[in-house]
Amino acid sequence: MSSPQSRVLICGNLVWAHEDAKQLFDGLADIVIMDSPDRAEFLAGLKPGGKYDGIVGVYRHNTSADRIGVFDKEIVDALAETGTIKWIAHNGAGYDQIDVFRCAEKGISVSNTPGAVDDATATTALYLVISCLRNYAWAEQSLRQGTFKTVLDSGRARDVTGRTLGILGLGGIGLRLAHLVHAFPMRVVYYSRNKSADAPEWCEYVDSLEGLCQESDVLSLHVPLRDETVHLVGEKQIRAMKKGSIIVNTARGKVVDEEAMIRALEDGHLSSVGLDVYPNEPFVNPRLLEFPQNVLLPHMGTENQDSQRGMEVRALTNLRDFLRDGQGKDLVPEMRSKL
Repeated sequence: MSSPQSRVLICGNLVWAHEDAKQLFDGLADIVIMDSPDRAEFLAGLKPGGKYDGIVGVYRHNTSADRIGVFDKEIVDALAETGTIKWIAHNGAGYDQIDVFRCAEKGISVSNTPGAVDDATATTALYLVISCLRNYAWAEQSLRQGTFKTVLDSGRARDVTGRTLGILGLGGIGLRLAHLVHAFPMRVVYYSRNKSADAPEWCEYVDSLEGLCQESDVLSLHVPLRDETVHLVGEKQIRAMKKGSIIVNTARGKVVDEEAMIRALEDGHLSSVGLDVYPNEPFVNPRLLEFPQNVLLPHMGTENQDSQRGMEVRALTNLRDFLRDGQGKDLVPEMRSKL
């Protein structure tokens, strides 16, 4: 249980849930806004007598990396050295900007906001699926350029109904996408490390990644970025896909071998790709722009006020529950076995 003198640190943007934060921490903790312009000043503020002295938990948004960088070993160690900080409530489903294994070693718990992003990310993936199959983004470019579809080739477009969508990672986002595309209907197959107990009976399990690639007209990626998922979809997996197939990625850019994907676009093995994420954001490989049939978004899967507020509130609630009950919810999977 926390005393009213405890302090929590808002590290990064808090846009929609200011009043929620006041209510959640009323009588539990004072709210401190991280205002350090760089890493050096942030680290200095964590030392005894510094402006962040006495912080017991941290709300973290990825925008904090613009000033102090990611929560790597150096920052995690500095947080641990305070002796008071025991919880990082991360805003977002992906948490690759936090060294969670170092946090576990130092006794700091990390939570994320998995369910809060499901609808927004799944509908972004749905848009990419439909636009790639029907060449809608290319058609809009044509209209805006004054050519009114004369550059398009209907032979490149396919209907959504009856196509096979392969989902790599049937977590909350993948499952939501499965339900959305089933309405057309599309045939849905999936591969995860474990067969999902939540999968509906019409959602078919494939027992290997290569098998999933072979079955898919469209392959949609929904796995977190970890060491073992970097280039999980590489040359071998892409070439196992049908000629003219499509890759959609709303997960993380490094899950796909970008060079292998571009080669497959160049020789026509892939007809197009729909991307909301890139390996080195905000840099986008200019070679991807050479294919007008590609559908490219600037990592905006959760960029709407409903999802943003939901994510902020869920992260803050995780931190509040830790202060009030000694244990928050939404521990990241690595923490469940490490702590």
